[in-house]
Amino acid sequence: MATGTDQVVGLGLVAISLIIFIYYTAWVILLPFIDSQHVIHKYFLPRAYAVAIPLAAGHLLLLFNQKGTKKAQ
Repeated sequence: MATGTDQVVGLGLVAISLIIFIYYTAWVILLPFIDSQHVIHKYFLPRAYAVAIPLAAGHLLLLFNQKGTKKAQ
């Protein structure tokens, strides 16, 4: 059974993941349908980053994964 600390950390990670998912979904799916002069656009990065950030994160993840497998051998 998980301790109280483990449960709090798990809940925090789930909450952060949910916030990121909602922000990214609004950024990529909803924002194109809102007028570009609307005030909500100042809370989001330019759309080019909607592709660049996940690609960079995936690339870093693959690089760190390859380093870990090389050390294990």
